[in-house]
Amino acid sequence: RPLKTIAEESGDCFIPRGVSVSSLDRSCLWEYEPQALKVGDLATGGDIYGVVHENSLLDHRLMLPPGAKGRITYIAPAGQYNINDKVIELEFQGVKKEYQMAHVWPVRSPRPVAQKMLSSTPLLTGQRVLDAFFPSVLG
Repeated sequence: RPLKTIAEESGDCFIPRGVSVSSLDRSCLWEYEPQALKVGDLATGGDIYGVVHENSLLDHRLMLPPGAKGRITYIAPAGQYNINDKVIELEFQGVKKEYQMAHVWPVRSPRPVAQKMLSSTPLLTGQRVLDAFFPSVLG
């Protein structure tokens, strides 16, 4: 949560109702590194096209959003980009579409999956009340 940005925008230490602040800083530059895909390859939703190094412990893998498909016509070289910069462009049936490092997905819309994986192991929290009244599975 961008608490510092909310405090600067509202001028108060309390979070006001209805404040709308981007969770990612749009001006911050991130170190982008392309992966195995190159210009001319076919790509579809879920393909990993790059990696962003946040720190020494965490690497973010950049994936094409669901529904994206086509032939790669542009992929950005390694360097520093903000999340609004175009890093990959796909062409499908003569229509070109650009993608940035981040995309917005509505919270209440489930992500598409090919199949639901079955689980056979229970998730035990160690709290008897939670395990008895709200059983869950691991995975």
